[in-house]
Amino acid sequence: MDLRFKDELALMPDLRHRLRQLRWFRATFRASAREVSATYGLRFEIDETKLTRAFLDWVEIMEAQKRFARVDRADFIVFAAGLVLRELIRQEPARLISGLDSLNEDAANPEALEIVRFWPEGFLYTNYCVSAIAAIYEQEFGRMPTIDKCADDLRTWWSYRENVTEMPAYAVAFLDRFLGAEPNWIAPDRAQARQAMQQALGASRRSRALPQL
Repeated sequence: MDLRFKDELALMPDLRHRLRQLRWFRATFRASAREVSATYGLRFEIDETKLTRAFLDWVEIMEAQKRFARVDRADFIVFAAGLVLRELIRQEPARLISGLDSLNEDAANPEALEIVRFWPEGFLYTNYCVSAIAAIYEQEFGRMPTIDKCADDLRTWWSYRENVTEMPAYAVAFLDRFLGAEPNWIAPDRAQARQAMQQALGASRRSRALPQL
């Protein structure tokens, strides 16, 4: 991952709520694309209609499950970003125009460059979502989330691209994997099925039962 854009996002007050507004979502996604373009020497074309559709579909899905934010807010932030990633991959609002033949070799570590070369649009979508998670975590919890080393493993990205092409919901599971969490491969886009949510719900039930013992 390349989290330079995280620092720009973290400067925005109340980022978690601002990203639920279409104008901020579109503005930050475009800014992320400019950052990736400038860093790696790429050019993307952004389809605003597809980007808007991705946002609206995400809001509808996320709103239906937002009650789980009260169960485990930190995990729900990752889950919500995973749903964004799912919609970006499904709607494909970004298209690479040029730059693969002249990538900036000094831009980042070799692993990141190989991933950009392999799937530039997927890198853009994923890097945006991870940067947003990192910035929100910094604002709300005063810490960075853990990024697993598999996030820089090209072999993992081969599997990632192949699987999300067939089933975009797997984007949620792969994002969990990149952040060191245990993915749910059966129902990745259901908040209640997440391991962290199940653990939090179980702890809550045990806590309510204690006075009765």
